[in-house]
Amino acid sequence: MAVLSEALQQQVQSLTKLIKRPVVLQASLGDDDRSAKMRTLLEEVAAVSSAITVEEVADERTPSFAVTTPEAEISIRFAGLPMGHEFESFMLALVQVGGHPPKLDDEVKAAIQSLDGTYNFVTYMSLTCQNCPEVVQSLNMMAVLNPNITHVAVEGGAFEDEVKDRGVMSVPAVFLNGEAFGQGRMSVGDILPKLDHGQAAKQAEKWRSEEPFDILVCGAGPAGVAAAVYAARKGLRTGMVAERVGGQVLDTMAIENLIAIPHTEGPKLGSSLKQSATGAGVVVMEPLSVSGLSPKGDDGLLTVYCQDEVDLKAKAVIVATGAAYRTLGVPGEDEYRNKGVTFCPHCDGPLFKGQPVAVVGGGNSGVEAAIDLANICPEVHVVEFLSECRADKVLLDAAEKTGKITFHTNSAVQEITGNANAVTGLTYVERDSDTATTLQVQGVFIQVGLIPRTDWLQGSGLEITDRGEVTIDARGVTNIEGVFAAGDCATTPYKQIVTAFGSGANASLSAFEYIAMGR
Repeated sequence: MAVLSEALQQQVQSLTKLIKRPVVLQASLGDDDRSAKMRTLLEEVAAVSSAITVEEVADERTPSFAVTTPEAEISIRFAGLPMGHEFESFMLALVQVGGHPPKLDDEVKAAIQSLDGTYNFVTYMSLTCQNCPEVVQSLNMMAVLNPNITHVAVEGGAFEDEVKDRGVMSVPAVFLNGEAFGQGRMSVGDILPKLDHGQAAKQAEKWRSEEPFDILVCGAGPAGVAAAVYAARKGLRTGMVAERVGGQVLDTMAIENLIAIPHTEGPKLGSSLKQSATGAGVVVMEPLSVSGLSPKGDDGLLTVYCQDEVDLKAKAVIVATGAAYRTLGVPGEDEYRNKGVTFCPHCDGPLFKGQPVAVVGGGNSGVEAAIDLANICPEVHVVEFLSECRADKVLLDAAEKTGKITFHTNSAVQEITGNANAVTGLTYVERDSDTATTLQVQGVFIQVGLIPRTDWLQGSGLEITDRGEVTIDARGVTNIEGVFAAGDCATTPYKQIVTAFGSGANASLSAFEYIAMGR
């Protein structure tokens, strides 16, 4: 039975045209079903191009395969079947090992190629994780460019014992030379400075030397990118500073409410946002976090303070730093982060297969998470603070049909407990009786909404509401001259991707009028 759909076959045919040198897929296969599917996948891919061949070479991880070429020393391996979100990672590895250059700045490539030492990376991921592909693809690119770097991407569902032995309870989880290296989404820009501290200093110095901008956008989600692109298209010197381009969008799975785009996924939209910004000529400074803002000084410019003593100046600033996951603030939450406490059911859910779990939050996101988890977990508990869940009726009906989901309404989480290595339970209190109950669960998925990322603005003089939102008028104007705000961090009435685009454009046009016309 074929593994690749017709659409995927067409994708393979298109991409393999980029291959410039022989590629050998070295497979380590057994007699199990996964090995059979991997064999079929590799044979189907190899059939598309005469430049690709398959051979069997035993490896400690079975089933797995290495993507190699006889013309260069490259070590990239996929352990488990790279389908779902990781199929693109496989395709990119295929063409890059085949001689198609990775899309990285020449300066970054040179920094990777100059790394000395031995760097053996292993990434644990899941096929439903939207944050994993960027990590896998980043490390694969680095392995293509430097023979001192090797990378193995391990699909957790196929190597459950290894995942358990490593204590991996959240993905992506990256190990370097056998030791924990990093957790969560990471790009080359995040990884390289950890290996070459001189590179981080060079990058910071480059940003410090930037001339003042006409407009500086803080944040790079839909609102921030829209603001930056609109400003750049007006011919203004525009900078955009962010920890990651895409913002919350990168953590979103299916997106089906963007007009004229029937369906897309967060990482794909995030990639398009970055392309739009760079294509418009925006100076993108990523990853770089902001830490403060000061009003105009004697030079008539606003100052945005960033990490590593990077101070950026601009005639106008647009604040679009979005929102972050809201936390519970209870004992055990921080202690067991990535040890059973997580915010992403799509990424980490597969790691809790066969185990009881809890979801905190009875809104749409919480109930959707519970329904997904019910497919792999024997019991799912939903703990909701209010007297009834706020999720849509269609979701509540679907949850009831699973027969695995128990709702605990009018209940406040009191503590998340564990054994120092992992979560073992969650204690909640019934608000009407003060009765405490402990649920024996191995995973806690927190789905209690978002909080504006405006803490960095404390002391700036900007007017912030009790909910942490920057106060703006209908044009995105704040109470400080030259400062505008947009998106989820501002007092916009609705928090949607499509409204964030409009909010960013609105603030940008207002900032343009402020600079060009003094209003």
